[in-house]
Amino acid sequence: MELSIVKIGGNIIDDESKLASFLDAFAAVKGKKILVHGGGKLATKVAEGLGIKQQMIDGRRITDAETLKIVTMVYAGTINKHIVAHLQARGCNAMGLTGADGNAILAHKRVHPTIDYGYVGDVDAVDASLLTSLLMLDKTLVFAPITHDRKGQLLNTNADTIAQEIARALCSTFDTSLIYSFEKSGVLLNAEDDSSVISRIDPVYYTRLKEQQVIFAGMIPKLDNAFAAVKSGVKKVIIGRAEQLPLLLEGAAGTTIVHA
Repeated sequence: MELSIVKIGGNIIDDESKLASFLDAFAAVKGKKILVHGGGKLATKVAEGLGIKQQMIDGRRITDAETLKIVTMVYAGTINKHIVAHLQARGCNAMGLTGADGNAILAHKRVHPTIDYGYVGDVDAVDASLLTSLLMLDKTLVFAPITHDRKGQLLNTNADTIAQEIARALCSTFDTSLIYSFEKSGVLLNAEDDSSVISRIDPVYYTRLKEQQVIFAGMIPKLDNAFAAVKSGVKKVIIGRAEQLPLLLEGAAGTTIVHA
């Protein structure tokens, strides 16, 4: 049984026209499906409006107590329910979730030797049986990137990581494809040239691209997660433009990630 897990982020969420086009395509995807969304730009805008300074390190947000309130409101509230409502309007019976709902995704507060990321979570476990049960009820799951530690603490967790962890947890039950969709046509050799798509990346090439600083900042955690997914048995991992979702699912566009 096929399962498509799609992560949406970047400028698509901030652009109503692009988001509507993406949701048209996502709602039309056949089979079981899960949507994982980010929303960092809106969270940053809200934080700045409230005078709360934001800090990013290697594409990851430092999350203090006030920032956690904002990302929870924006991710699990505004963006999640906006997407769910618009999928319902397209005849797609969607259910919005965070990691805390049904204990779906358990995480712990990140421990780093030199950086205090604040209330940022690293995933410990995904309840595959819960998600499978919901999928078998023909529910389309829409995950906001908020997890919990089972001690009452919510945690801001990278959406790319959540998509990867869900894909890993379900790939033994479903024939799973993981799509990272955003505003670019794929991983680019030249960040200023959207036609310079790298069609295929293996671990050796990835190392070389990082050494040459072709890939940096926010793209690194996305690719780290992509490689972790294929290494764990996810059938297909592709990065590409949200508007090309049908082509990405067919492997006819974007950048394909291969284990070796």
